[in-house]
Amino acid sequence: MKWRSLEEANRADTRTLGEILAERKEMIAKYVGPETQRVHERVIAELKTQEIATRALAVGAKASGFELKDQTGRTVSSTELLSRGRLVVCFYRGRWCPFCVATLECMNLAYPAIQQAGAALVAISPQTVQQSFFMADQHKLRFPLLSDPHNEVARRFGLVYGLPDDEKHVYRRFFVNLALANGDDTWELPVPATFVLDRDGTILFASAKEDYRERPEPAEIVRVLAPA
Repeated sequence: MKWRSLEEANRADTRTLGEILAERKEMIAKYVGPETQRVHERVIAELKTQEIATRALAVGAKASGFELKDQTGRTVSSTELLSRGRLVVCFYRGRWCPFCVATLECMNLAYPAIQQAGAALVAISPQTVQQSFFMADQHKLRFPLLSDPHNEVARRFGLVYGLPDDEKHVYRRFFVNLALANGDDTWELPVPATFVLDRDGTILFASAKEDYRERPEPAEIVRVLAPA
């Protein structure tokens, strides 16, 4: 499914991320069948039972360094970025997810404020470099979209889970082929998460959600980066 960008919608969207996500949730509730919705709700409930988000790296933990390719094929090093300032890391599911699209578009609007605070921003997903290129181009994203093969970096942050068979069936029915999008047949995804790393890799802010429809506000990230 192709989710239109704010630019394609031909209007400046000044709503909060929470308001945009609520609208997309309402649209899905209206147009997606109840059986499909029940599958997603059950998976979210199971992830909460497993406490996937609770097991993710928390404030005070130290994140290990990583090197991943961005949407142009260039290798981006977290160590190099942190040598210049703090780093915001957003883990997202892929360009096929309307909630991820909304999140990255809102982060794109907040990007100048993040840069002004002396920080960098990267977004990480398991999708291929080509898929990241398509996403960055379509939604005019100005920060690096990093491809994380086999979710190796997301796994180090404690975010990875495997999709059950019925959810795989739902995605295939809606033409979301994760094996193609991610370049492997694991059918694994990260739970959406956002971290702010201090220059030594210490986590200053952490938000991980089993419910992919919930994300922190970009304004909250900017406040974390503001000088005390």
